[in-house]
Amino acid sequence: MHKQPADARHRARNARDTRADDLTRENVQSMRRVEETALANRSRADRMAAFIAGFCGSMPFVWLHAAAFAGWIALNTWPGLAHWDPYPFTFLTLVVSLEAIFLASFILISQNYELRVSDRRNQLDLQINLLTEQENTKMIQMLERIAKKVGADSGSDPDLRILKENTNPEKLVAQIEQAQHEDSPAAKAPKKS
Repeated sequence: MHKQPADARHRARNARDTRADDLTRENVQSMRRVEETALANRSRADRMAAFIAGFCGSMPFVWLHAAAFAGWIALNTWPGLAHWDPYPFTFLTLVVSLEAIFLASFILISQNYELRVSDRRNQLDLQINLLTEQENTKMIQMLERIAKKVGADSGSDPDLRILKENTNPEKLVAQIEQAQHEDSPAAKAPKKS
């Protein structure tokens, strides 16, 4: 048996790794282009909500509020100054409550957008998985035909018969729902007579 020199094996392995790296790099770039397109196509409301939610989740936002609250309280409690909102700071409470309502709305808008993006990713993942399953089923069918032509026995494998059939997504969903129902606490609870 002829052995390749170590440097030739190393070059061959590097060539395979480079091709795999190129393929994965192209996949990553493709997904980045999809994400950039989605970001560019956001509505003005989605962009504004994302900006506000991002800023509200930052430490500068916390420090800005800490300084504003400290200043408000100091100016309304300092002796000798006119107090426009004396203790218990009713107007400050109103302002903070209104701010909380709007911030919650912006955060929910931003989360709804992220949910739409996540749903789109899940749908893409599902479609790729279904396509991969269909390709694998077709390859099994082709390999079985090749095996028959060369006289190889593949009929004794019971799993092969099942795997070469097309997968029915509706049937799988029904099986998942049935299994979840059987595992639910209500299904496990003893029935009262």
